[in-house]
Amino acid sequence: MVGFDGQTASLAALRTAADLARRLGANLHVVHGVDVRDYPIDPDVAVEVWEGHAREALGHLDVQVRGALADHPGNWTYHASNGDPVRLLVTVADEQDALMIVVGTHRHRSLRRMTRRSVSRTLPKAAHRPVLLVADPGD
Repeated sequence: MVGFDGQTASLAALRTAADLARRLGANLHVVHGVDVRDYPIDPDVAVEVWEGHAREALGHLDVQVRGALADHPGNWTYHASNGDPVRLLVTVADEQDALMIVVGTHRHRSLRRMTRRSVSRTLPKAAHRPVLLVADPGD
C-alpha cells in the first residue's frame, strides 16, 4: 500500500511500491487522504466552486496515478477519501491487510510544510505494520 499526494516524494514512493508489488506478486493499493488544507478556500466563494476545484484536483491526482502505473503488470486500486491522511492510511492498510505502507518523505524546507503535520513522521507511530519511507529524489 502506498500513500500518494501528488508531490515528487510520493511519486517516488508510488514507483517504489509498484516495483515491490510486482516483485512480490502483490496487489497495490494507492491511497490519497483528501485534506481541506490542500485546497485554497476563499470564504466568499460558493460551495459549488470549491467542490468543483476539489473534483478537478482529485482528477489531476487520478491522472498522475494512472500515468505512473500505466505499465504496472499487477492489480492496483485507488482510494481517495476525506479525512486525516494518517488515519486513512492506517485504516485502509488494516482493511486490506497490507504487507507494508510506503510513503514519500522530504526535508521540510518551507514554512508551510513545517507547520503541517508530517505524514511520514506520524505514520510509523500510528501504523500496526512496517512503514517504508522513500526519500524525495530532489532532496
